Amino acid sequence: MEIVILVVVIALVAVGAISGLVVSSRKKKLPPSSPSSTPTITAPPAEPHVGDEAETPRDEPRRTIEEVGLPDTTAGAPVVVEEPVEAAEAPAVEVPEPSAGRLVRLRARLARSQNTLGKGLLTLLSREHLDEETWEEIEETLLTADVGVAPTQELVERLRERVRVLGTRTPAELRTLLREELLALLDPEVDRAVKTESGLDTPGVVMVVGVNGTGKTTTTGKLARVLVADGRSVVLGAADTFRAAAADQLQTWGERVGARTVRGPEGGDPASVAFDAVKEGIAEGADVVLIDTAGRLHTKTGLMDELGKVKRVVEKHGPLDEVLLVLDATTGQNGLVQARVFAEVVEITGIVLTKLDGTAKGGIVIAVQRELGVPVKLVGLGEGPDDLAPFEPAAFVDALIGD
Repeated sequence: MEIVILVVVIALVAVGAISGLVVSSRKKKLPPSSPSSTPTITAPPAEPHVGDEAETPRDEPRRTIEEVGLPDTTAGAPVVVEEPVEAAEAPAVEVPEPSAGRLVRLRARLARSQNTLGKGLLTLLSREHLDEETWEEIEETLLTADVGVAPTQELVERLRERVRVLGTRTPAELRTLLREELLALLDPEVDRAVKTESGLDTPGVVMVVGVNGTGKTTTTGKLARVLVADGRSVVLGAADTFRAAAADQLQTWGERVGARTVRGPEGGDPASVAFDAVKEGIAEGADVVLIDTAGRLHTKTGLMDELGKVKRVVEKHGPLDEVLLVLDATTGQNGLVQARVFAEVVEITGIVLTKLDGTAKGGIVIAVQRELGVPVKLVGLGEGPDDLAPFEPAAFVDALIGD
């Protein structure tokens, strides 16, 4: 029994010794990343320096240019020949429609004024008994249409007298009567042509003035189209330097009809731009120079004085041939206040009434002429580029009172 125990002990001791040897050998083979070992740092390969070659150059015989063969273009891929890029075409210059007869073609635009003024008056005059109350309604209709107090009183007196003498009042007779009296108020004999000839060897100079919001810059651009349509060459002067988009807007109008625009820096001197525009017009031999001025608030004395300065500077080249005041027809009697103030600063020679299609107060044409003693020369009847029409009294009255 003792011998068996002794043999077991000896066997256990032998197994322990062998295990120790195995563990010892494994510790010696630990990888470099083991915490118990010191890490080995491997340096990156050195980068090549300038002038180093990738490999040792080999001595090869040099060939002449005759010995170098060219690639065979017949057997390989087809050679692609790039086509030349065409230059961008300049925008086509538009040909505006003739200005003559525009008001007749735009007659439908006056429908609102026709319903209020013309048809309203004809309805009242057609009553069986024209008593005092009816004549008061006629007077009220005229005043509502912005005809003005003095012209209204004059028209009512003349109508009463002629109706009394006429006796009978058929619709045709009444229409003829009203047409004649309205035409008389508009003074059809006055010259309404826009003056664009200086009589000298210089272009005609037209200055466009007005308060903010009347559509002055747009009117200047449309007027350029009217002149081009009538065969005149035009130079535009963007003297509205206070409104950032004004010069760009005017230049766009000019490019459409081939008219060049002279402009200056934003916030620059308007008088200087106007002077340069006339100078360029003379150099180019243009027929007309149109000068768009900044929209002056008629209550700002300093700005109005500056407008007078623009006029004086332009006149160093020669006299101004036309000063057009742009009025918004929808402002009614307030437009007359604006007209008076502008007339004190510059000598207004003509009126442009814009937005006449958007008002029921067509009588403003009569009122503004009577107030200033200056004819309405152009009327705006829409947003289209050719909706600015020379004012024709007969066509205007016919549109007001209908057929």
